[in-house]
Amino acid sequence: MSTLLAMRDVSKIFANGTLALNGMSLEIGEGEFLSLLGPSGCGKSTALRIMAGLAAPSSGTVEWPSSRTNERGLPQGDIGFVFQEPTLMPWQNVFGNVYLPLKLHGLSKAQARERVMDNLQNVGLADFANAYPRQLSGGMKMRVSIARALVTRPRLLLMDEPFAALDEITRHKLNDDLLALWRRTGITVIFVTHSVFESAYLSSRIVVMRPRPGQVFSDLPIAQPEMRGETYRVSEFYRANCQSVSEALQGAIRAAES
Repeated sequence: MSTLLAMRDVSKIFANGTLALNGMSLEIGEGEFLSLLGPSGCGKSTALRIMAGLAAPSSGTVEWPSSRTNERGLPQGDIGFVFQEPTLMPWQNVFGNVYLPLKLHGLSKAQARERVMDNLQNVGLADFANAYPRQLSGGMKMRVSIARALVTRPRLLLMDEPFAALDEITRHKLNDDLLALWRRTGITVIFVTHSVFESAYLSSRIVVMRPRPGQVFSDLPIAQPEMRGETYRVSEFYRANCQSVSEALQGAIRAAES
């Protein structure tokens, strides 16, 4: 597996003096589904924003061995980002919200239509292209956000606790849909969560972070069956994975307290 992204000894100090990350090193391979797991305040979202180029490290480097990079050292068009909130434009319909990144790349609506509709089809919203955000449920809004992030055909999808505010039934459904999308496209996913159960269900690999300051505590490969669903959720295999991940998380918390 070739390396898509590598963080090398990355630290981040905020203007108020808070050391958010301290010497974080991490390699992400092509096609992985990697979850960053840790308690609130451990630097998961900060690490994700540094990967996306939305924040600069105070020290250390972020490398993209297999991508063409621009003058800022970021891969050209290779990143999609899904935030905790959908952040949709209320005055635009679903099509217009998903079309926005392509519009910024200079494509007309006619040129972008097929790609926009393909991505709406991928998230199950092709029939809602003309609907407005106010007409959508929370889960549907998040699907629009995912379609918008994927419409530029990125190699890497960064997701910052996208399902945290949703009810459990919707969250489970979107977990399954995201896994199907990952398998179908082969895209690399980095998924921030503070849920042991979500990380163990979704991931091919989990990086557990310790807080204050944030750094890698444990790196866990997760062997899982090819197809996951309700049967897997109640299996002994899943329970054992959750236990292993939970023990690693508790170890990270104890290490920070000592």
